Amino acid sequence: MRNFLFFLLIAMLLSTCKSQPQIVEEEPVPEPEPVAIPIPVPEPVIEVVEPEFNIVSIFIIKADLVNTKFETVLKIDNPNQFALQLSSIKYELYGNGSFWADGNGNDILHIPPRSSKEAKFNFTMNFINMNRRLLDDVIAMRRVRYRFSGEAEVKPEISRLPPFIMTFDCQGLSEVK
Repeated sequence: MRNFLFFLLIAMLLSTCKSQPQIVEEEPVPEPEPVAIPIPVPEPVIEVVEPEFNIVSIFIIKADLVNTKFETVLKIDNPNQFALQLSSIKYELYGNGSFWADGNGNDILHIPPRSSKEAKFNFTMNFINMNRRLLDDVIAMRRVRYRFSGEAEVKPEISRLPPFIMTFDCQGLSEVK
């Protein structure tokens, strides 16, 4: 019986002994990597101001009895902060209220930002159907009242701006040289 008690005592001792709980180390959870989220940035608004057209002068290149060849010098002012390309133009020119000429052209002019450039247009006028006073003013090389009107295709030299068509109508007095 003694043996029995001895085993019982050892069994009780073993059952009352507690072992320390096992510590399980958890692997640290990696932080998620930052993801670049594109934030839309509004593009700045670009205001396009139409160029201004003015006749600088009207030159007589060759005067005959019936036909006279002229050269008109057109000044184009670019008030914008970027260059413009005057890619095409259709025009009508009137002198002292009478139709003188019309025409068109392509790849006319490159105008740097905030500057002016001049373009030349040649035309021939027949004085047979003209008022005699206009012929006298041209022969005397007096100032002639002109009207230069039409439309032009302008291409801003900024990739995101499309070309646009603008109309023009300028009037004034010009020297006949």
